[in-house]
Amino acid sequence: MALFGTTKNTKAKAKKDKVVLKHRVRTAPNKEGMAHEIIRAPWFSEKALIVTEKGIYTFDVSPRATKAFIASAIKEIYKVEPRKIRIVNLPGKPKTMRTKRGTGTRAARRKAYVYLNKGDSIQFG
Repeated sequence: MALFGTTKNTKAKAKKDKVVLKHRVRTAPNKEGMAHEIIRAPWFSEKALIVTEKGIYTFDVSPRATKAFIASAIKEIYKVEPRKIRIVNLPGKPKTMRTKRGTGTRAARRKAYVYLNKGDSIQFG
């Protein structure tokens, strides 16, 4: 039989038709207190404070946090519905240490930009 023949394999088609794909649906965590593990702290930098006027809030989040987890944590902690979430991975930077070792690296971090609907706001305090 040729590798690229013109005959069709009907058995393989019959097997493909019977296969039912099951998609995994990820849900947000339901445990109490899990939200504070996902959202570690608000991110206070000059740039982050400027964009809060536009309804965009920045948070330091867990490295394993997904957009769905972050959205549910924002709902649980701040009682507001996020419109959109963007996640940024920040690499660890090499820094000079004043020791014998010479150089080291800062830890890699992850931050999330949370976009809120007009009229919604988050009060830190």
